[in-house]
Amino acid sequence: MNNADARNLIVEPNGAIGILGGGQLGRMLAMAAARLGLRAHIYCPEDRAPAYDVAAAKTIAGYRDEKALADFARAVDVVTYEFENVPAETVEFLTSLGAVVRPGAKALETAQDRLVEKDFARAIGAQTADYHAVDDLASLKAGLEKVGRPAILKTRRLGYDGKGQTRITSQDADLSAAYEKAIEFAWAEVGAAPSILEAFVPFEREISIIGARGADGAVALYDPAENIHANGILKTSSVPASVRGETADKARAVARRLLDELDYVGVIGVEFFVAANGEVIVNEYAPRVHNSGHWTLEACAVSQFEQHIRAVAGWPLGAAARHSNAVMENLIGEEAHGWRARAAEVGAALHLYGKREARPGRKMGHVTRLKP
Repeated sequence: MNNADARNLIVEPNGAIGILGGGQLGRMLAMAAARLGLRAHIYCPEDRAPAYDVAAAKTIAGYRDEKALADFARAVDVVTYEFENVPAETVEFLTSLGAVVRPGAKALETAQDRLVEKDFARAIGAQTADYHAVDDLASLKAGLEKVGRPAILKTRRLGYDGKGQTRITSQDADLSAAYEKAIEFAWAEVGAAPSILEAFVPFEREISIIGARGADGAVALYDPAENIHANGILKTSSVPASVRGETADKARAVARRLLDELDYVGVIGVEFFVAANGEVIVNEYAPRVHNSGHWTLEACAVSQFEQHIRAVAGWPLGAAARHSNAVMENLIGEEAHGWRARAAEVGAALHLYGKREARPGRKMGHVTRLKP
């Protein structure tokens, strides 16, 4: 399929949406597709995955299994992905077969490498923390001289929910034995892998923008959510966020530039730090539906999940207007065992992801409470 045909592709009702990944985001995408009369086909290497329970079809195979991928491509009308650690090579292979993948490989490749992501954000005029590429102990020490302390050392690839990162808080300016030990410990903590050192950003709060872009270039932006994290994992997202109007507008403008510069099709989540002066600093973006947008399921006529399906299927985007204030709370680990009390709570919308084991730090579900 040529580029023009790919851009004009529209998946009619009863068509099939292929989803790479079988987690809770894939599950909610499949449910949104069903609402629109579309069928979801999940591709995932795991024998058990939350999305299988609500999908019309599934393929259990590795992301580099070319035969399985080719069969999958023939079975669906368009392909998308529900998490950013799908190998970019998988998307490129599917594209080489003529499959339409939305969003495309560029968005995935940029988001998979934190250094590339930061460079890209700076290139489009967005603010980021100061940062430095780290490949060994020598470059880590050089980076600390550049960005200062405290700082955060993060692996360039495969990090999420606080994983693959560690803080360096020593304020010692000299190369004392304790300072050397702290640096060596931080390097070991990230597996001595290619990393990025980021300066600590003093901020008042964290917000995120959920945005969508259609194949026709139309853009829809949801209201910013204010996010609170615990142990590196999102705990709550609240709308409206406690930010000034001009701050919200700056965040929306950055999200729009990201969508346009990536020639993006689908939903994106962009996380920001908000400084005391109201400036917004990009933390990271996710080329997919986003945990901080779960509140849209209850507080908007068109949720982020339906919006993503609309975009990748070539349908018109829906309105992103919010009709209610809301607080979304993640249920992490054994918190999900309290489902009975939450199910009985007036005004609370409970979502459980069908995961069989409640491990520490694992997102098991969420509950959204609408507010006046």
